[in-house]
Amino acid sequence: MSRYDRQMSLPEVGIEGQARLAKSKVLIAGAGGLGSTLLPLLVGGGVGQITLYDPDIVEEHNLHRQTLFRISDLGQSKAQVATRHLRALNPDCHVLARVARLCPVSARAEIDSVDLVIDAADSFAVSYALSDLCLRAAKPLVSASVLGRQGYVGGFCGQAPSLRAVFPDPPAMAATCATSGVMGPAVATLGALQAQMALSILLGHAPSPLGRLLSVDFATWHVSQFGFEDAPEPAEVFPKIISSREIEKDDLVVDLRAGETVDPAQHSPPTERRVVFLCASGLRAWRAARDLEDKGHRRVVICAVGA
Repeated sequence: MSRYDRQMSLPEVGIEGQARLAKSKVLIAGAGGLGSTLLPLLVGGGVGQITLYDPDIVEEHNLHRQTLFRISDLGQSKAQVATRHLRALNPDCHVLARVARLCPVSARAEIDSVDLVIDAADSFAVSYALSDLCLRAAKPLVSASVLGRQGYVGGFCGQAPSLRAVFPDPPAMAATCATSGVMGPAVATLGALQAQMALSILLGHAPSPLGRLLSVDFATWHVSQFGFEDAPEPAEVFPKIISSREIEKDDLVVDLRAGETVDPAQHSPPTERRVVFLCASGLRAWRAARDLEDKGHRRVVICAVGA
């Protein structure tokens, strides 16, 4: 146990807390910028099992912020490379690599068997889908987002309100790291905060980070936080988020990636067919679902299928 001496010397951790971490199981979506910082911290801290989902390969433009990877890792699966490096850091931690996007179907199959879910995928659809599932299963979720030199991290669900309670809709317009850029230290800071929240939740520290949101802005050097413990849940989950595997043959599928502009309401009565909007991140599909809802069509779901 000498590996954890400095951590166990804290009265809020101790031998019992370290044993609690060793028994814990965590599900993580994303081995990119946020994951590159939070994963080594969780493994180094002694978390017993991590199931890691990521569908991407290591690319050269990742390396300025995804410091878990090396030049020699280019072209390889992020999930598999991360797992190899993490096992070398701490072989006592059991890391399971899943070379796939964490979709609602796979998340639903995993959530019941874990103690905590961490959203490090940088996808609106993944964030909201995980929040919906964690709220239903009463499992805590730590979610973060970062762009440019600013971002936020929050503890949702479990005994706290969901992401939808705090953000009923994603921003009307949103950039991505690919279109607007991001600073490596900003990503690392938010990833480290995710790790600290995660360890605090697993250890049962009080006050809990669940129901708290921390915002960091390195453009103005401003840090703020607020509690949302009493935020009301929406009366209805809309739009629901599904996996591509859940699309049915009778669905009217509108692929917004292909520039589809046809209004589905013109093709069928609103109550007869379910409309599925597809896009890469879920943001365009979300806006389209809201527009169709305003026209009285309630059988609408969205699906993010990546780039």
